Amino acid sequence: MRLVVVGATGRTGGEIVAEAGGRGHDVVGVATSSDTVEDVRVYPSEELDGLLADADAAIDFTLPEASREHAEAIAEAGVPYVVGTTGFDEAGIETLRETSETIPVLKASNFARGVQALLAAVEAGVEALPGYDIELTETHHNGKRDAPSGTANTILDAIDDARGTDLDRTYGREGEHLREDSEIGVHVLRAGDVPGEHEIILADNNEVMTLSHRAESRRVFAAGAVDAAEWLAGQEPGWYDFGDVL
Repeated sequence: MRLVVVGATGRTGGEIVAEAGGRGHDVVGVATSSDTVEDVRVYPSEELDGLLADADAAIDFTLPEASREHAEAIAEAGVPYVVGTTGFDEAGIETLRETSETIPVLKASNFARGVQALLAAVEAGVEALPGYDIELTETHHNGKRDAPSGTANTILDAIDDARGTDLDRTYGREGEHLREDSEIGVHVLRAGDVPGEHEIILADNNEVMTLSHRAESRRVFAAGAVDAAEWLAGQEPGWYDFGDVL
């Protein structure tokens, strides 16, 4: 299949180009300027419209503002759209949801299969341990812009669903005050070249349960994104997530 990878020169974009090429797909790279990645020509984003003509799917790992612009061109071309960009505001998500009325759109904060398993484990743990204190820590490389990560926010939403209430998200702590029963601590670390680590702690009743996931390479996200594109190419217009692929 012919895949258009938008953001091909980025950390994850380059891995997607390599993964897709390794599977024998015809890959077209798109970025803010022309370049070459994994022997694949990368075209400037101004040429995106023309490059979509024969595409079977598009994969986008860029920035929220750019993805909103790409969504319009991709929808007009009628190409299935996999979005790995994180950090969208409500307006950005609404734009993508409107796009899904025309084409299949798969939006995910994380394309690692292990994270899907982690979400299931978190929901089961929270339901089994009502009233336990919950804390979440996430670590990413020093170039990541959005904090908390999209994956962390997805985990937090899953915790709220399992609890049946929205916990008060406390981002770090400073000063003197007692922890409230209704809060969940969220702690963000940015350092080095860490692809992604997430840890959830549930503690009470003289015990602590820890659930965690660590990505050891961005290739795990690339593999999942290509899995998603292969699957999405055969779907009807609508809104999908990575759990649907699995």
